[in-house]
Amino acid sequence: MSSITATEQRATAGPAKIIQPAWVRMMHWINAVAMILMIMSGWQIYNASPLFNFRFSSSLTLGGWLGGALLWHFAAMWLLMVNGLVYLVFGFVTGRFRKKLLPITPQGVITDTRAALTGKLSHQDLTNYNYVQKLLYAGIITVGVLIVLSGLAIWKPVQLQYLTALFGGYDFARYVHFICMASIVAFLVVHVALALLVPKSLRAMIIGR
Repeated sequence: MSSITATEQRATAGPAKIIQPAWVRMMHWINAVAMILMIMSGWQIYNASPLFNFRFSSSLTLGGWLGGALLWHFAAMWLLMVNGLVYLVFGFVTGRFRKKLLPITPQGVITDTRAALTGKLSHQDLTNYNYVQKLLYAGIITVGVLIVLSGLAIWKPVQLQYLTALFGGYDFARYVHFICMASIVAFLVVHVALALLVPKSLRAMIIGR
């Protein structure tokens, strides 16, 4: 009986399926870098005028002082805004959002959440998102839009006074901005944890396959 090598098996199976297209991978990592820069510099800005009775450790902040943090924050802001806008356009135009994120049903979310908590959630097919992933990804896109808008309202409260007013004023816009930041940090923690638990999902976001 002849043996079949791993190379021959791959050859007979045909080319590996692309799970994450190149444009998704590129924008994903640009967004990741921009978001980390914004979070760390944002924590330094927060420390200059805290909303709550705590401050972030200087080892977790970026910029060294308020002025330096603002420079980092604005630089990363433009990177995030431009890249995020292009990502949204591509997502809608290519139909990726419709195919990947819809539909989202309460029953589906409840069922998949139970499966995830009991370790029974399948990750065999990375081309399809489960309902928990759909909810998280759709939610983080919404949060991303809110954090940009609330950030603009804080940055230019006079020039963009109508936008600031929509958030209930400058002070309330700061709270919205902080809550959005906290939501993104929580998402990143869960996202990274799941990537480590399912390494092939991380590999797909790096090489596409």
